[in-house]
Amino acid sequence: MTETSRPLDAANLLGIPPTLLPEDHPDTAVAAALKDGEDARDLAARFPSSSLAWAELAQEALDSEEVVAAYAYARTGYHRGLDALRRAGWRGQGPIPASHPTNRGFLKALALLGESARRIGESDEADRVRDFLHDADPSLLG
Repeated sequence: MTETSRPLDAANLLGIPPTLLPEDHPDTAVAAALKDGEDARDLAARFPSSSLAWAELAQEALDSEEVVAAYAYARTGYHRGLDALRRAGWRGQGPIPASHPTNRGFLKALALLGESARRIGESDEADRVRDFLHDADPSLLG
């Protein structure tokens, strides 16, 4: 190994740099508003591009056993997150670390998409989501 080379991270064998959503992403404002007790529905209406707001709605729906609604909310959050990731330079592969706060809304929406898909019997979708979560940040799957 030369001085200029670096070993590949075992979790990132392709050597693709992690994608980090910007600090001014709407999830930052939503996270603060949620801590202040604001309603997720109001936040989704105010910040429709926030994955976190949609993920919170998905979680509330799952908690109420409204699985189809949870699936729809989670899918919305997932797609909003994909749009944001692409704007941040993501090209469909590489790490999306949960250690970066603004990535967490997307990852939560993705995880809830997988769980709600599993609950409605969409096992292929649930498997794809599990694989995506593993590729994004293997620490999320324990």
